Amino acid sequence: MTDTSTDAPPAGEMGYEQARDELVAVVRRLEAGGSTLEESLALWERGEELAAVCRRRLEGARARLDAVLAEDGEGTADGTADGVAGDEGAADGAGAANGRE
Repeated sequence: MTDTSTDAPPAGEMGYEQARDELVAVVRRLEAGGSTLEESLALWERGEELAAVCRRRLEGARARLDAVLAEDGEGTADGTADGVAGDEGAADGAGAANGRE
């Protein structure tokens, strides 16, 4: 089996799509089985690094969207005025329409 740490750039230097694609490949290899314990541990560690990169990239994108939406007075990327979901729409029936009652 190929050592992922020598084939790919450091996880922190990857963009979201590249990290996500490699993470999918790592998960598939782990799910397929057949790796030694050491190989499985190396894959798992790489997967953790890649997942962290994806989280950071997504959090950064959300922060950028929130900043733009706040400047435009349109709330946040999650559709709320302050970024905290609540039952504000429940009084007008919107809560029930969204599966919340």
